[in-house]
Amino acid sequence: MRCEVCGHKIHTEPVTAIIEGARLTVCVECSKHGKIVAQDDYTPKTKPVGKTSAFVPVMVQKKKPEVRVEITQEITADFSAKIRQAREKLGLTHEDLGRKINEKSSVIGKLETGKMMPNNILATKLEHALKIKLLTPITEEKTPSQQTPRTVNRELTLGDIIQFDSKSSEEQSERKPS
Repeated sequence: MRCEVCGHKIHTEPVTAIIEGARLTVCVECSKHGKIVAQDDYTPKTKPVGKTSAFVPVMVQKKKPEVRVEITQEITADFSAKIRQAREKLGLTHEDLGRKINEKSSVIGKLETGKMMPNNILATKLEHALKIKLLTPITEEKTPSQQTPRTVNRELTLGDIIQFDSKSSEEQSERKPS
């Protein structure tokens, strides 16, 4: 009989051992690499052979702190015209401006045609290179509050906002179900 680990002939009694999860018939030398089990039993003996207790470091991932970015600026509505006018005023081509801000010339073309909207980083680069203002503080649009005597002491509901067309409501009332 041969050892299933080293392949040498087993001259003594063969040993059944669990090595890396596999149940193998091995020689006494190779049995040191695992846990010896009884011949008819799959459970390991109480006395392990060789080094069995090894320290396995556990990788603990630190939870990244949540980064909350408060957006305080927005891109102006006419950014494409501003970029084109400023670039032409400085006498730069798409390629020149692209090299200056480390972007592709196709990106500059898309920005100028309005096919692409710049993010805040790109807008900042363009502002510095072209000496223009693209980012403006966000202004909150205030809805006019219509306070009627009914809504003075309670919150505004959807029914208070919607104004029904009197014609369409009359037409609906004239219809009869079929």
